[in-house]
Amino acid sequence: MRIPKASVVATVAALFAALTGCGFLTGESAPSASDGTCTEQNLRLATIRAEDDPATLAANHFAESVARATDGRITVRVFPNSQLGDFNGIFAGLSSGQGVDLFYEGITIYPTLEGANAFTVVSVPFMWDSYEQLVGVLRSEEFAELFEQAAQQTGVRVIAVEGDAEPRALSANRPIVTPEDMRGLKLRIAQAPMPQEFARALGANPQVVPLADLYLALRQGVVDAQENGAITMINQSLHEVQSHYMPTNYIRDARSWYVNDAWWNGLCAEDREAITQAAIEAGRLNTAEVGKQLTAAEEQLRSTISVVEPDVEAFRAALEGRFDQFDGQLWPEGLLEQTRQIRDAQR
Repeated sequence: MRIPKASVVATVAALFAALTGCGFLTGESAPSASDGTCTEQNLRLATIRAEDDPATLAANHFAESVARATDGRITVRVFPNSQLGDFNGIFAGLSSGQGVDLFYEGITIYPTLEGANAFTVVSVPFMWDSYEQLVGVLRSEEFAELFEQAAQQTGVRVIAVEGDAEPRALSANRPIVTPEDMRGLKLRIAQAPMPQEFARALGANPQVVPLADLYLALRQGVVDAQENGAITMINQSLHEVQSHYMPTNYIRDARSWYVNDAWWNGLCAEDREAITQAAIEAGRLNTAEVGKQLTAAEEQLRSTISVVEPDVEAFRAALEGRFDQFDGQLWPEGLLEQTRQIRDAQR
């Protein structure tokens, strides 16, 4: 799992000190100009979320905070709703240093970049009881080393892990209470290995459908269930074409701030500090907004469709050991057990 310590030990030590104090990640110090001065910056910040989504609200807050902290020397323009492309296109721009400077989205998409594969482990179903538990592991000393390795290998660095996201749930046109209820379900899932294996392991038929096409796919019966959470259910009007909602919370996410690694290491220390602190502050705003929107969305669902409490422990038992097969394939060997140990030490 570990990379040679000689190449990262100093950086990891700095990362861990920052993580345990404030929950942010930084690269090695480097000036933004040859003489170490801080320069003017006009930055482009991308989100793939709608204008009223907590992530985009946080991005706008971030832009205001950075401008204020730097007396307008650094400006940030926010591009929401995939205006700069989907997450694959945004990552391509970040890694090449072209077209986009920052990206705010969940940590679960990081492993779509070759070199950040280790982070697939955080998407193992029913791994986390809460957002706090997840970020506690991500801010550990062990994961600081994985973040540094990923930054070096992908060219995309995570500078802060801060911001809750709605957990993945289930909706269908019948109640899903036990794992047996999943059999034969035509389930729309995300294009990611863990949701796909979750569906197959429980006898469902996973189908990848773009979010933009999901409403029509549900209405026409192409699929009869999906696994977005309550906020997305309301924002996408999926409650109009589904009769039951089950808050399984089977995969959790932590929104993270992505940047081009070379650009970050070229900033002066003052600017890195300002940007990091703005990211943390904006991420906390995102968390508060997610809580408010999730409560409101769940209340709206209860007034329009049936909300059914699933037997989460039965799901956990049915999936016990199912994802061990990916150890050494989708993530470094031994990382799954180590992640569980770090998680359990927090309890």
